[in-house]
Amino acid sequence: MNLIVNVVSMLQEFWESKQQQRAAFPSEGVVVYESLPSPGPPFVSYVTLPGGSCFGNFQCCLSRAEARRDAAKVALINSLFNELPSRRITKEFIMESVQEAVASTSGTLDDADDPSTSIGAYHYMLESNMGKTMLEFQELMTIFQLLHWNGSLKALRETKCSRQEVISYYSQYSLDEKMRSHMALDWIMKERESPGILSQELRMALRELEEARKAGQELRFYKEKKEILSLALTQIYSDPDTSSPSDDQLSLTALCGYH
Repeated sequence: MNLIVNVVSMLQEFWESKQQQRAAFPSEGVVVYESLPSPGPPFVSYVTLPGGSCFGNFQCCLSRAEARRDAAKVALINSLFNELPSRRITKEFIMESVQEAVASTSGTLDDADDPSTSIGAYHYMLESNMGKTMLEFQELMTIFQLLHWNGSLKALRETKCSRQEVISYYSQYSLDEKMRSHMALDWIMKERESPGILSQELRMALRELEEARKAGQELRFYKEKKEILSLALTQIYSDPDTSSPSDDQLSLTALCGYH
């Protein structure tokens, strides 16, 4: 029982040790926990690691403390797994990853040398992060997942920006409140064009987040989608200037979580 209780401190000590050893994520040195509001079980807890990777409890937990321990256990296992040589970005890792990406899409290996293709952009991103671990690479990947989901990558292509230029630009930034606010404004505009799309996307994001959490997966992308969409909904209802005549079609219940 003591081992289970100490998982939270073990996770904290692990990341403190990493920072002392090689200054990993020097500006983000805190393991952050978040418990979802709930009047009763089952309880849900998330833990965000330095660098932004996020994990949650995948078991049905009858107390907040149990949910926090379970989330810490999932995060600790993934943190330890991330230390394996196979999780560091090397030439061999890049080759295998590109081959896997080609197998799961309609692309070809020749696309890897063409940054204008999705495979080529992925190849370029991996090469630009040579030597990093996959958790260190995670934030950049999440940013581009969000830009793709948000429609921003398509818009940038229409302005004739190359994928390399886009990758180089966004590699300088972290996923912060400013970026979330910009994406939330994009979704407010989408809601004006297609009334109801915002609450529909939020319900889908909450469902994806729940499914990924129960599967023990890394959650940053799904959680950021939820945060951005929730922010857009909040701004629509709190600021008359951003409201459209169809705002009453949005579901406020979506803000309370997916059921």
